[in-house]
Amino acid sequence: MALLCGRRILLFSTSGRGLSSHVSTGVCPCYNARFCTLGLVQQASASTVAPSSPSTKANTKSGAPLVALTPLERLRSRQLRDAARPPGKSIGKVPTGSAVNSPPKESFEELGLSSELLSALNELDISKPTEVQSLGIPAVLNGESIVLASHTGSGKTLAYMLPVVQALRRDEAESGKATRSRRPRAVVLCPTRELAEQVFRVAKSLCHHARFRAAMIGGGVRMKGQEDVLNSAVDMVVGTPGRLLMHVKEGHMAYGDIKYVVLDEADTMFDRGFGPEVRKFLGPLRNRSSHPGGLAFQTVLVTATITKEVQKLLDEEFPGIIHIHTSTLHKKISTARHDFLKLSGAENKLEALQQVLEPSVAKGNRVMVFCNTLDSCRAIDHYLRENGIETVNYHGEVPAEERVENLNRFRGEQEGRTFPTLVCTDLAARGLDLVVDHVIMFDFPLNPVDYLHRTGRTARMGAKGKVTSLVTKRDSTLAGQIEDAISKGESLEALSSSKVKVASMKQQEVAARQRQNSKEAASRGNIRGPKTKTFAKPSSGRPFQAPRGTRGKARFEA
Repeated sequence: MALLCGRRILLFSTSGRGLSSHVSTGVCPCYNARFCTLGLVQQASASTVAPSSPSTKANTKSGAPLVALTPLERLRSRQLRDAARPPGKSIGKVPTGSAVNSPPKESFEELGLSSELLSALNELDISKPTEVQSLGIPAVLNGESIVLASHTGSGKTLAYMLPVVQALRRDEAESGKATRSRRPRAVVLCPTRELAEQVFRVAKSLCHHARFRAAMIGGGVRMKGQEDVLNSAVDMVVGTPGRLLMHVKEGHMAYGDIKYVVLDEADTMFDRGFGPEVRKFLGPLRNRSSHPGGLAFQTVLVTATITKEVQKLLDEEFPGIIHIHTSTLHKKISTARHDFLKLSGAENKLEALQQVLEPSVAKGNRVMVFCNTLDSCRAIDHYLRENGIETVNYHGEVPAEERVENLNRFRGEQEGRTFPTLVCTDLAARGLDLVVDHVIMFDFPLNPVDYLHRTGRTARMGAKGKVTSLVTKRDSTLAGQIEDAISKGESLEALSSSKVKVASMKQQEVAARQRQNSKEAASRGNIRGPKTKTFAKPSSGRPFQAPRGTRGKARFEA
């Protein structure tokens, strides 16, 4: 029997004893394939492919030696086994005693949301809140300024949008004031136009039931049309800091009624050059609230990752702000599978990418391929197109309007050809709400934070997904740390790609184990004295000659 898996052809057969193996040879040049040795186990007249163990010992049942598989071959073998499983059976194993990351049991009614917003959620087919929504909604409704930190795809946008909209409706009922033009009461700042458009779509999905007006103000379009939008009555403005400051300067928007400010992707805002614009925007609001009788404002900072440096910066910028972190922050998402494929220097990285990518594309999955540089993006795009895989690009060299078109092509929202593969840099790692089945890291990220943001593109809101990283020798230090932390369910925040730091950590672990062993030995009364070394004295009959290379480094006495 022959099975085609990606770019490999696997041949196998079964004997009467239920187990046999065949040494393979290449027979199909167009696939550049060679055959590998596989063992087969027959159960109830159905053959299931079993992976070969990386061992050179002989198989006691069949007498055939087992051949070690390469990482790519192991991945294909597992994909083949997964495809052969009956529908409905779980592919992965749940570790014994591990916690299940299921949404909290509380309902949205228990969180204090109004009937208007409950109706909007029912129309969106959302019935249960996620952990970040259960923690964030009550805090925002209580008027607290908070930092809301949770992994990508956990539902943070609704976690702040729902309570802010309800607060707008509550203030309107208490004051009796009507919505005024050029004077929004809530502002959501986003680092990119793409993220602003996504947040705006969420706001529009609530407008019909909650009866409020939202406007989108971002770069890349003419200001005249946005000026007309601001001239009409508006309750909430979603936009980028630079463009909003331009409208404020031109007199198209006023600060007088702003009471709620949300900074989405706050770590990006302050860590990647948006800090001055954010401070400039918040300056008049801070001055207003500092005056006696001035209108105070509530701040909500939202982030998917928060390092100690960023946390310290936010505490300095917003004194007294409350931090709310979910249990999944900086940890592996339970519904995502992570594979680390270590490549040797002799393997072609582009060919390895194609072998990993082709099975997913054949299944109709949508795949994001991440790169560290524009050169990698261009090389991948050219190579995959030559091999018949349609791709679209998303990086800094692509104009903003074309990036939006490419995202729509990747989502399948445009008629015509389908583009199931998005080749991108870390510009696409944050804020994009995409349905992605498989994330492939052609270039391994330079730090754990970027790894978390990239992997957050898949397995969103409880869906399943997988992550495959191509690991070269220079990536092995950080990749090994991340793989070890993921296997243990630990946080990735403190990891570093520095080999010096890794060596120091290992030395500390060894020293700690030695101290623990000494304590255990002391408790048992089994204490050994220090070992001493006895050196033979040189002969007194002739002067001692030190070994070559040690003269001047040691002194010896007869």
